[in-house]
Amino acid sequence: MKILSITAGAAGMYCGSCFRDNALAAELLRRGHDVTLMPMYTPTRTDEPNVSAQDRVLFGGISVYLQQRYAIFRHTPRLFDWLIDAPPVIRALSSRSVSTSPTVLGELTISMLRGRDGVLQREFDKLATWMAHEPLPDVINLPNSMLIALAAPLRAATGRPIVCTLQGEELFLDGLVPPYRDEALRLIRAQVPEVDRFVAVSEYCARFMSGYLSIPADRISVVPLGIDFAGYERHVPGSGRPVLGYFARIAPEKGLKVLAQAFVELRRRLGAAAPTLEAAGYPAPADRPYLDDVRRLLASAGCADDFTYHGELDRAGKLAFLRRLDVLSVPATYDEPKGMFLLEAMACGVPVVQPRRGAFTEIVERTGGGLLVDLSSQDLTPTGLADAIHRVLTDRALAAELGQRAFDGVRAHYGIGSSAAKLLDVYAGVMAGRS
Repeated sequence: MKILSITAGAAGMYCGSCFRDNALAAELLRRGHDVTLMPMYTPTRTDEPNVSAQDRVLFGGISVYLQQRYAIFRHTPRLFDWLIDAPPVIRALSSRSVSTSPTVLGELTISMLRGRDGVLQREFDKLATWMAHEPLPDVINLPNSMLIALAAPLRAATGRPIVCTLQGEELFLDGLVPPYRDEALRLIRAQVPEVDRFVAVSEYCARFMSGYLSIPADRISVVPLGIDFAGYERHVPGSGRPVLGYFARIAPEKGLKVLAQAFVELRRRLGAAAPTLEAAGYPAPADRPYLDDVRRLLASAGCADDFTYHGELDRAGKLAFLRRLDVLSVPATYDEPKGMFLLEAMACGVPVVQPRRGAFTEIVERTGGGLLVDLSSQDLTPTGLADAIHRVLTDRALAAELGQRAFDGVRAHYGIGSSAAKLLDVYAGVMAGRS
């Protein structure tokens, strides 16, 4: 099967959606399929071997930003476009020149969703020119619904079916300031018929996005996340203090502050037997004050020396970090549709403690690899979180049982091979006209 899969770069930072797209493309290539993984906006950054195209970026992030802000850049010579669309140039400039904040990118989001009727007509023309010189794929996959405006022109250029992945873009869309959010949702919903099949990364995601984007439920297939288990080794409990871990972006919605509050409560209860708290993950520049707030909270409670922040980790650092943990918790304050960090921790036999919300519920219930904490009035209380973590830390038999279930369960249900097989079934269906 010949597959064109588009993946949206994240301005030089690690991105869970990029990880997913890359892992699936790599697995499909291993199975002998002809896959082109084409980055859009910026080159992608992954902690596994990157199989995306390295010589081209569609809708180069610098170019679309300049065209959106300054009309003169909508008419520049193609040589200029070629220069600023070069992946090395985008890598060098994108993290400083293009914000990924949804409050800044409202106008650009709307322009993208308007397709050739917006200010980015030039980019859609370049896309058509590029496709005209490429071998025809059997199927085309879009990475999220915010790029749904690509569906109609790609179908017109190729006559091939279009699949669109749903993998958490609602967090970005809900962060758009008025009136961009409502207009973005209207434009996406209007273009739903242009897509042959939607693919959601969790059962929760499928249910939510069906209502959120007015997609008929029978037009959404679920292809759960999957990971390559190479390098994931079992956690071996140490002889010192246990380690409570957090591994995700450092951002308010991911809940590090809630975990820090629960940690203070655990230290009060357990005294010298309390765990240390270790965190790792990327903080966007706008979220660095949030990390400082977490540090101040812990310092005011006398816990500053018990907290270590490891920064953003590469693959080797990530695997070593996860193997150190006795329990992981990322108490997100919203309904997370993915939860890749849970799979990665559980692949090392680390039990997890999560709020009962979003995709966390199905991952923990399917694997049996952790505890779920009920919400109180749609919020997770630090005390409730501390209670569940306390159970895992003080009941060694329970911790061992959960760790074994995590290790086995994630391999039974969330391997990249299983995800790739399900995705191929979706592709075969749309190619046969069974959308």
